[in-house]
Amino acid sequence: MFRAPIITICVAFLLICSSEAKPNGKNKKAKQVVPDIECDVRAGKISYPEFIVRCPTSCRETKQRVYGTGVFASISSICNAAIHSGVITNAGGKVIVKKMAGQSDYKGSAANGVRSLSLPNWRESFMVEVGKPKKGVIYPSTLDYTPSKPTTVKTGQKEAKASPVSTAFPVTAAPEPITTTLSEPTTISTTVSTTTTTTTPPPTTPTPSTTTTKPRAAVHKVRDAVEPVEVWKPEANPFDSGFNIREQDSLPRAPEPVSQGDPNCKVDIAFLMDGSWSIGKRRFKIQKDFLAEVSQVINVGVAGPMMGIIQYGDDPVTEFSLRQYSSSKDLKPAVDKIVQKGGLSNVGKALSYLNKHYFSDANGNRGGAPNVAVVLVDGWPTDKVEEASRLARESGINIFFVTIEGPDDNEKHNVVEANFVDKAVCRTNGFFSLPVASWFALRKAVQPLVKRVCDTDRLVCSKTCLNANDIAFVIDGSSSVGTGNFRTVLQFVANVTREFEISDTDTRVGAVQYTYEQRLEFAFGQHNTKADLLNAIKRINYWSGGTSTGAAITYAAEQLFSKSKPNKRKIMIVITDGRSYDDVRAPALAVHRSGVIAYSIGIAWAAQDELEYIATDPDRDHSFFVDEFDNLYKYVPKIIHNICQEFNSQPRN
Repeated sequence: MFRAPIITICVAFLLICSSEAKPNGKNKKAKQVVPDIECDVRAGKISYPEFIVRCPTSCRETKQRVYGTGVFASISSICNAAIHSGVITNAGGKVIVKKMAGQSDYKGSAANGVRSLSLPNWRESFMVEVGKPKKGVIYPSTLDYTPSKPTTVKTGQKEAKASPVSTAFPVTAAPEPITTTLSEPTTISTTVSTTTTTTTPPPTTPTPSTTTTKPRAAVHKVRDAVEPVEVWKPEANPFDSGFNIREQDSLPRAPEPVSQGDPNCKVDIAFLMDGSWSIGKRRFKIQKDFLAEVSQVINVGVAGPMMGIIQYGDDPVTEFSLRQYSSSKDLKPAVDKIVQKGGLSNVGKALSYLNKHYFSDANGNRGGAPNVAVVLVDGWPTDKVEEASRLARESGINIFFVTIEGPDDNEKHNVVEANFVDKAVCRTNGFFSLPVASWFALRKAVQPLVKRVCDTDRLVCSKTCLNANDIAFVIDGSSSVGTGNFRTVLQFVANVTREFEISDTDTRVGAVQYTYEQRLEFAFGQHNTKADLLNAIKRINYWSGGTSTGAAITYAAEQLFSKSKPNKRKIMIVITDGRSYDDVRAPALAVHRSGVIAYSIGIAWAAQDELEYIATDPDRDHSFFVDEFDNLYKYVPKIIHNICQEFNSQPRN
């Protein structure tokens, strides 16, 4: 009689259990959380080798930079690269990013409304694909961004002594490529870890090895015996008395405004110091004193110069990265602790290491600051430097050579590569090379060297076709143009301008409008941000009148190019819709002779012969014609391409 109720209870119990089991079964599958990013986020700023992100809408309108096609340089915008590749539309969407090795050449192209630019070389690449994770693959749900400023958090100096890279960044530095690079040669890690004592083997072993490294070593030994014992030192540093104080660094460092540095010298600078046995112990100490004094004079800080050191011998090793020390005060004791590595003077190997590993975002490279490498060489390198230097220069690294006690006439036959300095530096004009007659005269080179590395206008290797110009637009405002077409011309001017990097130290833009008369709309440097410049172009009012193009060219030369900065490429773009009432040949020839690269854009009734007179030779690369104003936009990519191609083909010297 109780069988029916018991069966009912059992069925109900089973139903309850099954209903609870279903949602639990669903929860076993982890849900992929996709982090959102802005349009301007570059792939190199995210530290993961592979990750997924969600791009917002309207990234194509932001005109963020993209370099390459299919495979993109890591300085490219992720979202615009994805639009260019067709992975997403301008409406946004999910994108998977996969990092890969740097390429020697990135080809620009136009696709899906995004124009990508060409780039000769970059240290890291990435590819994009549709944001659909494979089954079982879970990507990071939050993004780890590479910091753009050196952190001020540090552990005690006793720890830094044993592991100079990891202690400065205890949270994020462990997975960085710098740490692995340091640990590759086993002898290096041993040297670093034993810096707390003075019983390292190098001082007892250099004599036999020097006979196989450089014939000059014997001369060094004699000099040690006869030269004065005086070794110069920078002024005493009150923070150099001991390292126990450093364990309480966090309190005194916090309010320290020093980290700002000299804003007039915003460079990322790496010193390659010679650690070969031929240099000797005393001269190695002089070299460290020199670097310590440079670090004080240059005024290191996050808004100014950042400084790191690589020591080279048989193999290079990073002593400390760019972001490891954010003030000159901290750099001096760090330099003092460097222990001589020994070996040969393999400068070429060191430059290759620098180019591949050192100036990375993870290592503190700031992107907007020029990359500078100063190579200190005792005598001459024991390997070839030409190829490694060329690749480094193509990556935008400005190479300086400081050669101490260079080879005399009797020693030149021992030099591995003749004229090695000229083959290595950015220009063979003497600016990038600093010969020093004696190690004891090295101190005199501190001020001249600091002055040169801080002269950002002359750091030519960091200049690109997009940031090294003074561009003058000479715009026809004659009656035949009309108000509507004039606005189309201004849109063309804005579209060309948008492709360049605009600031007082990058590309500057000026504009002249002309009829019978001329009017300076704005001068070089008057608008130093892209947004201000584009607004200024939009505000230009149509004038109306006759057409005196020759007088306008002369006026632009006087009002704009006479005030152009040294080492800026001077580019003039003349836009006209008809034949000039005056002669254009003489004014055009005058600006050509003054070094101005002239482009002519003719519309509708423009005279072909005048366009050719105005344009720099060859005409096919500098003169363009469209039958209607509405077709002007088609020539924006061609003009940018030609400007960059011409820049990249310039001879190095």
